[in-house]
Amino acid sequence: MRAHRTLVAIAATAALTLSGCASDEETTTDTAPGIDATTEVGATPEDGAEFGDGEFNDADIAFAQGMIVHHEQAIEMSDIILGKDNIDERVTALAEDIKAAQEPEIELLSEWLAQWGAEDNHAAHADDDMHGMMSDEDLEELRAAEGTEAARLFLEQMIIHHEGALAMSDTLLAFGSNPDAHELAEEILYAQETEIDYMKELLETL
Repeated sequence: MRAHRTLVAIAATAALTLSGCASDEETTTDTAPGIDATTEVGATPEDGAEFGDGEFNDADIAFAQGMIVHHEQAIEMSDIILGKDNIDERVTALAEDIKAAQEPEIELLSEWLAQWGAEDNHAAHADDDMHGMMSDEDLEELRAAEGTEAARLFLEQMIIHHEGALAMSDTLLAFGSNPDAHELAEEILYAQETEIDYMKELLETL
């Protein structure tokens, strides 16, 4: 894990130096730092039967249910910005990579809930007070924005959204017992902290 993080950190630093463009063989020039769609995060849904087994508790279940809802909104926000014209290509690349990273994680978390015999009616667990979640009004504001205004608003909202995922991951690490959930939470912490730094840099250049 430590070696993996060191490599990712080196890659992220190099990518930021080159204005957000990755240069190794596993990424394209449109891949934002910290969200390499070719990098395995925890596990893939195809490997799900081998992960999430064993010890788990209510905190693990709450993490899986809540993070599914959280990821679904990030994908919705990404779809909104991807449906617009005249958006900075670095922002659209970021939105694509967020979708590529979080869609498989939703499948993985759902697989874990099934293995744990837990309810997967995650919509019932959506909460206006959930960390970093945008309100309906926030999403409508994003839908109505255009061009640079839309790109800036997407980044500002996604930074808040990512900060919520960090808080949720910290809670899991403090109270959860499943080792694979711990590993995923650690990966989310590292990846989304890196993405937050990148989005703040983007905001300064729009």
